[in-house]
Amino acid sequence: MNRARFLEQAEAEFLKEVQYYSDVQAKGAARFRMAVEEAAARALAFPMAGQPYRSRTRRVFVKGYPFFLVYRPETEGVVVLAVVHEARRPGYWLTRAR
Repeated sequence: MNRARFLEQAEAEFLKEVQYYSDVQAKGAARFRMAVEEAAARALAFPMAGQPYRSRTRRVFVKGYPFFLVYRPETEGVVVLAVVHEARRPGYWLTRAR
C-alpha cells in the first residue's frame, strides 16, 4: 500500500507549525493541516512531479503557505524528510537525506 510517511523530525516540524497557526487564528491549524495533507497527497500521487531539489530529493509546495515538503520517492510511497519554511534556515534538514 502506498503512503506518505513523515520522518519523526518532519512530523515534529509539522505539529509545531500546526500549533503556531492554531494560536494565530481559530481555524488556522485546520487549514494548515489540510494544505500540508494535500501537498503530501500530490507527492504521493505523482512522486516524480515534484521539483528536483537538493541531495536527490524532491519538493512540493504547500498551497497558501510559505512552506514546502522535502520528500523522496520510495517503493512503498514517499518519505517526507522535512516541512520547510521558505525563509528559514536553508539546508538544515540535509543530514536527514543521508
